[in-house]
Amino acid sequence: MFKILVSDPISDLGIQQLTEASDVTVDKKTGLSEDELIAIIGEYDGLLVRSQTTVTEKIIEAGSNLKVIGRAGVGVDNINLEAATKRGVVVINAPDGNTITTCEHAFAMMMALARHIPQAYAKTINGVWDKKSFLGVELRGKTLGVLGMGRIGSEVAKRAKAFGMNILAFDPFLTADRAEKLEVTLASVDDIVKGADFITVHTPLTPQTRHMISRPQFEVMKKGMRIVNCARGGVIDEMALVEAIDAGIVAGAAFDVFEKEPPQADHPFLSHPKIIVTPHLGASTVEAQENVAIDVSEQVLHILRNEPFINAVNIPPVAPSVMNKLQPYFTLGEKLGSFASQITNGAINEIHVEFAGDLSDVDTQPLNRYIVKGVLSRHFGGDVNIVNSMHLAKTREVNVVVTKASKTKGFTNLITVKIIAEGGEERLVAGTLLQGYGERIVQLGKFPVDIAPEGNQILISHNDKPGIIGNVGTLLGQNDVNIASMQVGRTVIGGEAIMLLTVDKEVPDDVLVKLAALAEINTAKEVVLQ
Repeated sequence: MFKILVSDPISDLGIQQLTEASDVTVDKKTGLSEDELIAIIGEYDGLLVRSQTTVTEKIIEAGSNLKVIGRAGVGVDNINLEAATKRGVVVINAPDGNTITTCEHAFAMMMALARHIPQAYAKTINGVWDKKSFLGVELRGKTLGVLGMGRIGSEVAKRAKAFGMNILAFDPFLTADRAEKLEVTLASVDDIVKGADFITVHTPLTPQTRHMISRPQFEVMKKGMRIVNCARGGVIDEMALVEAIDAGIVAGAAFDVFEKEPPQADHPFLSHPKIIVTPHLGASTVEAQENVAIDVSEQVLHILRNEPFINAVNIPPVAPSVMNKLQPYFTLGEKLGSFASQITNGAINEIHVEFAGDLSDVDTQPLNRYIVKGVLSRHFGGDVNIVNSMHLAKTREVNVVVTKASKTKGFTNLITVKIIAEGGEERLVAGTLLQGYGERIVQLGKFPVDIAPEGNQILISHNDKPGIIGNVGTLLGQNDVNIASMQVGRTVIGGEAIMLLTVDKEVPDDVLVKLAALAEINTAKEVVLQ
């Protein structure tokens, strides 16, 4: 018989499948202090919380029988993940339970924005009957740009279609086939910025998405367009948005999220007549709160019964013998995936991973997750981890193929990551662990190289002609970019070649543009490996 403690207020309906299970006993004890939890947690196999309980290292250490901690929601900031992982306790959340709720809130914000509902309400209840100031616009026939076509963005697009809107959709994993299934038009961010009447944001906050809409984008937008953000604060440059509204470019905005929450009292969003704000209510419905509890309860049962489960946010237990062999490769695998992803242009269709040498006779499933996490982290940021990476790949229809080979091309071990993107684009990165040297990238596409996968790097594709290396070095020096190391790869003299530079700092976008414009250079991309 399994025992589960529910330490935060959760509806009976949300945990009904736990209370009705024949092999489970559920105790609800809310409002407990850390000491009180420590005193009793040793009795329980599972702990179910929302946001009120802080699950500290001491509580986890005291949970001698603890196998799973369930968070009825998305964020797990109140759970010590490192301590849970060390103890082999699986931590799960419920990322899908608030999909419809957040989608509906975004759509409600868009409708309120189109018809000035909050502003008209405020005037009316204050005794001012003012119809002339609130001339709205219809949604029908307008073009909606959806930035991010994951679960929530896809649901917003469905509802917009029902309102007669035309949908331009961007997502780094959105292929033409999937766009056709969703009945949306595949577009770039630039296409959406220039062509949309409304823009709604549904992306994680990553270095690539931070301020993805800022002054340069506002300068080319349709005059009178409108923006909704119910995703993450920081995706849209807040101060640049205020400037665009005041300049008459943007007709209005509706935000449920802020770069800093709660916002300062003098934040311009809070007093601007053309901006609607709500206090991060995207997931705040009765149904969502019940759904996340139901989802977590189901996964808790799977874990306790030793059945397959999803939505874990830390690594599940792995046999020590397997872990000892794989662990040295975790960082290398993740970096190879990240490198391959950063040099890929199109929407990713497939991730091919090949293991050779020492890894050919090992169950590499934990390592596979690190590699896929590396590929996805460029677009998902902190929302992807080593347990949910395979699940996220599946939800975005990215096929993961793992093979093993006996030949290692002269290396004791070799990991090869190949990404196949839409249009047939292929990107291949291979790496190894060299005794005495550590992690090395040894192949990029068809070119052999030898470089450490770390820091800021510039990958340049060029024609093998005299003087190119000097021109690159001169340009970087003129822009205060110092070269730490350089590798050049070619297969034939005078043919296609690559140059891989490690530099001391982030390379400004305008410098990359200048590099790509040099004679005989085809492309120049920055790769950042943490």
